[in-house]
Amino acid sequence: IELYSKDASIEGKNALITGGTKNLGGETAEELAKYGSNLFLHYHSDEETVSAEEFVESLQEFHGVKAAVFKGPLDEAKDVTRLFTEAEQFFGNGIDIAINNVGMVLKKPLTEIQPEEWEKMDTVNNKIAFFFIQEAAKRINRGGKIVSIVTSLLAAYCPGYAAYQGTMAPVEYYSKTASKELTLKEVSVNCVAPGPMDTPFFYPQEGEQDVEFYKTMSIKHRLTETTDIVPIIRFLVTEGYWITGQTIFCSGGFTAR
Repeated sequence: IELYSKDASIEGKNALITGGTKNLGGETAEELAKYGSNLFLHYHSDEETVSAEEFVESLQEFHGVKAAVFKGPLDEAKDVTRLFTEAEQFFGNGIDIAINNVGMVLKKPLTEIQPEEWEKMDTVNNKIAFFFIQEAAKRINRGGKIVSIVTSLLAAYCPGYAAYQGTMAPVEYYSKTASKELTLKEVSVNCVAPGPMDTPFFYPQEGEQDVEFYKTMSIKHRLTETTDIVPIIRFLVTEGYWITGQTIFCSGGFTAR
């Protein structure tokens, strides 16, 4: 597939993607494979092993790229360090693209959130995102791309999402700081903020009426789909390299900032 600028090609480049074997992460991996990117894909648990390995085999078979999977929870900084170390060992020539899809949502009134619930949200959405960006900043090749998936709720004024919004918000600032600190290395660092997305991640905390209401707030009166977001991620790691330090809200009008 031809790009507008040959300098933006990712053919033969190496991409590390967390949550990279299904949903948005998996579709992003497949899109990058179409453009010739090698892949190191994280997934979380034993239940996903068979499908993750089959997914990687399909990428290798249909796109001819080098690909592997990494299984394990990301709960501590050392887990993220090990992820990057194994990715570097697999690729052999460094990491060019690092995309973090890991996230957790909780919809609950602020007054009812328990300490352990907040701590889990903070670990997944905030702490791991910080250490992912930190490791990427240390290791990524010159001219690399770092992308964090956040949420369009960062621009929303609504009840029920204090823990989700509050633990996602810092990721914007980590990305802005990293984008400035990596300027001389020519690395772009951005966030992508999808609207409510039609994936299994979205539905458990939403009632039917809420889902229908969210649909009315977008330009096509539907939820965001992964196919709306994947091209934006691909653009940021290819021809959109001049964009850095930004959060791209892509919600069909659900929120704007």
